[in-house]
Amino acid sequence: MKLAERIEEGAFAGGRWQALAAPVDGIVAFAGSFGAAPDFAGGEETLQDLAVSLLDKGTRRRDRFEIASALDRLGANVQFYADGDRIGFQGRCLKQDLGLLLGLTAEQLAEPAFDAAEVEKARDRMTAAVRRSMDSTASRASGALARSLFAPSHPNYSHAPAAKLALLAAADRDRAAAYYAAQYARAGDLLVAVAGDLGGVDVAGLLGEVFARPEAPAAAPNVALRTGSGPAARLLEHMPGKDSLDVRFGHAVPLLRTDAAFIPLMLGVFVLGGNFSARLMATIRDEMGLTYGIGSSLAGFTPDASGYWQVYVTLSRENLVRGIEAVRREVRRFVEGGAGAEELARAQTTITGSYKTALATTLGLATALLTNAERRYPKEYIDRFPEIVQACTLPEVNAAISALLSADRLHEAVAGRLDADALERLGSPG
Repeated sequence: MKLAERIEEGAFAGGRWQALAAPVDGIVAFAGSFGAAPDFAGGEETLQDLAVSLLDKGTRRRDRFEIASALDRLGANVQFYADGDRIGFQGRCLKQDLGLLLGLTAEQLAEPAFDAAEVEKARDRMTAAVRRSMDSTASRASGALARSLFAPSHPNYSHAPAAKLALLAAADRDRAAAYYAAQYARAGDLLVAVAGDLGGVDVAGLLGEVFARPEAPAAAPNVALRTGSGPAARLLEHMPGKDSLDVRFGHAVPLLRTDAAFIPLMLGVFVLGGNFSARLMATIRDEMGLTYGIGSSLAGFTPDASGYWQVYVTLSRENLVRGIEAVRREVRRFVEGGAGAEELARAQTTITGSYKTALATTLGLATALLTNAERRYPKEYIDRFPEIVQACTLPEVNAAISALLSADRLHEAVAGRLDADALERLGSPG
């Protein structure tokens, strides 16, 4: 029997749910999320990250220690996260404790305390993380590339470290609490998925009891849906003392996660740099010995916002110019010539195998249900995804590569020690 045939689904005031019984004994997992609409250009994702990091630090009914004690008694866990235009949560517990854990989670979502002392500690942790990123060549290169590819209003844009520090300095308790309250109050698309041993469990009743709230319209997307990159540019992040440099190549792709061309393109990019058997690893690392780390991926695609294609590589100062030239040469060969039949078959096997492996746990099942719901797919998609991947033909994959990727439009961000000689040898991007 296909998984979709076992999925139950329904609605409660302000949201929707899905449930999937799995052959496990006494364990249940859940995953959920609701839409948010931060002003990305104004840096509200910083407020969002701060607020969400405080959801497990106490409610108006009990402090963080009481919550931790309750979780310890149940042998359960709950996590909260912010992911651009959605705020999410997930948990796992014994079947008999599901009602208690869902109730606690709903309390944390609806009644966070935002204790002033906890806000300061969270802000200090976030500030320290930003300062650490300023010393990371990988973070600096990735951030520079994102700023080159997207406008500040786009969710894939990354504020410069100095701007992030300023946003954190201004993110006090009242602003974080007011921001979160507004987002939670207006989110009318709360999605909850439950998976595991559900025998005798009234899922609809439990979810309706703890999560029901007045219905509100879902937050509308606030970004340009399909964004493309301008002419190729080079961004330099000089970091004295960093002789191991990180380089990021990429361009925006005017494609949504739900477009038909996304999976063929994903397969093509996986062939180029998705794992250790991919083409970039085989050539730049194994044959030429220019790096220990290289890959390529699609990132930042949602049903409402376009994302980007990136190639990433770590190079020594001695190999910087040769490495950049070799990567660009291999990327051009790939874009112009496409993937091969054997390469595509390996990518299809790997991707479908990883997907099926993830479904082997209760949390993996709940997460898959939630992800499909967030992407507005029907429940049947949980079974169809591997079939769609395997059904992609080589002409379809290579047509997507040819139409959507360009070696000439690749932006380039380099982070590390860049002396005058290295800058002169780099020449112009592309």
